[in-house]
Order: sequence, then C-alpha cells, then structure tokens
Amino acid sequence: MNLLENTPYIAVEGPIGAGKTSLAIRIARYLDAELLLENAEDNPFLARFYQDPKRHALATQLFFLFQRSGQVHGLRQNDLFRQALVADFLLDKDPLFAEINLDDEEFRLYQKIYSELHLQAPIPTLVIYLQAKPSVLINRIRRRGIAHENTISTDYLELLSERYARYFHRYDAAPLLIVNCEQFNFVDNDEHFALLMQQIADMRSPREFLNQAT
Repeated sequence: MNLLENTPYIAVEGPIGAGKTSLAIRIARYLDAELLLENAEDNPFLARFYQDPKRHALATQLFFLFQRSGQVHGLRQNDLFRQALVADFLLDKDPLFAEINLDDEEFRLYQKIYSELHLQAPIPTLVIYLQAKPSVLINRIRRRGIAHENTISTDYLELLSERYARYFHRYDAAPLLIVNCEQFNFVDNDEHFALLMQQIADMRSPREFLNQAT
C-alpha cells in the first residue's frame, strides 16, 4: 500500500536540530496538505527555560502540552480527513521531555494533567523519525542562530537523543521510517527529497530505515 495515498497523516519527529519542521513544511507542500506545527516560538517560557531550566521547566512543558492538545482537538481516530495532514510533532511523545526536565513532584503533576486532558489524537499513517549524532545537532542549532538556543549543551542533546532512540525503539502504534539525516538535505536537495518520498511510497513493512544519501 502506498502510504502517500488516501489523505495520509504524516508526523515528523526528532530531537532539536534534526530538521523536522523544515521537512514537515516541504512534505506538506509536496502533498498539498494541511500543516500542523508546534510553533515553539509562541511559548513565552522557552527562552527562560534555556537560561534557567530548573525554574521554568514546568511552565514550559505545560504550555507545550496545552498548545499541542489544542492543535489536535477535533481530530478523531475515525475521522476521514478532508485533506492530507503533516505535523512536526507527535503528541504521544510529549511526556518524553517532561520526564527529562521535571523533578519528581512536577512530573507527577504533569502526568495528572496529561491524563485528565483525555487526549485522543489520531494515529498517523506514518511517523518519520529523524536522528543524528549530538555533535551534528549542536552544529545545526548554532548555524540557525536562534539566540536562546545558544545555551543548549551537547550533554542535553545526548540525553535527549538517547530518550528519543529509546522511545522509538519500542514504538509500534504506526508505520515508522527511521532516517539518519546526517547526510541528507531534504530542504535544498531535490534528489534527497525525492529519495525520501520514494522510500515512503515503497514501504511494505511497519518499520524501515533510510541511512545514506545516494
């Protein structure tokens, strides 16, 4: 079955610097799809979190939780999408950041709120998980030059990347394409993008890998 047919819902995921938003935008344009972005710049606590993580982690995480839950509100598992949908986040992954950044009491509060929201996001047709070494991620973050991201450490990215890898190692809710994106430039290189879209169209198993550009 071609996963690009029948109004697909594609979620692009990966740690900071992997390029998930840029890829989601390009896929949405290619499919003439609705685009759902997490819009991190709208979070008023994010810059403060990078300056003082312990103090601002809970507010940052709860803002993202409410923002993301609002974005998927109204999407139901049995709905027939009128248009293809591409997102740069997977709501089910939200607790991953909470577990890393919150202390035990804050995380219990977060879990209670998460549970009481009764979130029922639809399962994607496909999840694309972008992965790269922390050294590659940190270089990309520095190049894009967002001021409040300058304090992100390699140690934090190593921890984040490890948690992402652990999460997707056991992920089986939807077909999963794991992409080592270190050698790919899906935004500016048409051949790389075409290779990715062909891999998606040809997927036959619930978990596949794309590791190297041709």
